[in-house]
Amino acid sequence: MTEIHYAGYDALHQSNFTYDIPEGMDNYLLIVTTTPAVFYVDGEIIEFPAHMAVLYPPHKKIWYGASGDTYGNHWLRFSSDESFVTNFPKQGIPFPVADPEYCRSLFELLTWEESSLITTQLLRILLNKLHEGLSNAQVSDHTHELLALRRRISSAPEFPWNVSDMAEELHLSTGYLQFLYKQQFDISCMDDVINFRLLKARDYLLYTTQSIAEIAELCGYNNTEHFCRQFRKNVGVSPGQYRKKPLP
Repeated sequence: MTEIHYAGYDALHQSNFTYDIPEGMDNYLLIVTTTPAVFYVDGEIIEFPAHMAVLYPPHKKIWYGASGDTYGNHWLRFSSDESFVTNFPKQGIPFPVADPEYCRSLFELLTWEESSLITTQLLRILLNKLHEGLSNAQVSDHTHELLALRRRISSAPEFPWNVSDMAEELHLSTGYLQFLYKQQFDISCMDDVINFRLLKARDYLLYTTQSIAEIAELCGYNNTEHFCRQFRKNVGVSPGQYRKKPLP
């Protein structure tokens, strides 16, 4: 059974708009943005482009707001025990909308429809359409760019990589780049840089006679002590101890 409590479409708010419900609601909240917006995701506030959807389950922290001059969305508060709702694969996390105009028309119908049977069917259609966007997000518009970026990091980890430059190159906000990168590779941008630097350092330690200071510089470290601390933290032994390992 599904019950629509409140619904709206084409809502607009000013640049200072935020919606903050720390303990969440007793029912579901579905929003689809029509403008860029910021969302609280995994302890961070991240900027997302327009046409993102979020299904907040009951009692899930809700925080989102404007990231530009205005904030716009379509929204739906409802209760449901239907499996297409309760088993929706991604809840509380933004994902791209496949067909914004079609989804808007469904929100409009849901706003005015009073029949419980029809609203359940409309909601099923809407969530099925949103599921298409969720499936497409696995191969997003940025997937190839992210793969190319990661290949460049792996081939030249000593480069002075930073998130701001990466984001500017891909025409993304820093927060959204980090979100996409973590979604794609299950690791943050800079942690990936560190891993590739240390992989390169291991090869230098095992297969060359260069000093640890030289290796640190070749791997992108301006400070040898910092290199040694990071190496021990990630590998478990110091560079000198690692060098004494027998060759594989």
